[in-house]
Amino acid sequence: MAEGLLRQLAGDKFEVASAGVSPTHVKPEAIKVMAELGIDISGHHSKSVVEFKGQEFDYVITVCDNANEQCPVFPGNTKRIHWSFDDPAVVKGDELKRLATFRRVRDELRQQLQEFIL
Repeated sequence: MAEGLLRQLAGDKFEVASAGVSPTHVKPEAIKVMAELGIDISGHHSKSVVEFKGQEFDYVITVCDNANEQCPVFPGNTKRIHWSFDDPAVVKGDELKRLATFRRVRDELRQQLQEFIL
């Protein structure tokens, strides 16, 4: 969700890549709640942070505590930023509960990213 949001909010100000420490697939709930904002992430795929090992980035932003703990060190002058959001993918419950969590985290991410790009 963070990748889709940053691409929409920042336009061409940033070259955006995203990855996870334990990638699986893009969750249907994420696709649905992003579509509510007019952002199509259905073509995205879950990538491993290992794919980017050794590359230089201006910023590496982790958005959950697990990712922050497991994120590798990137070379150069990469600025590490950590934002501690709940991981909506681990929420149990019915579809309404899961969607509500994805929406809340999406909105929190959007707010944080808006502040970041200013």
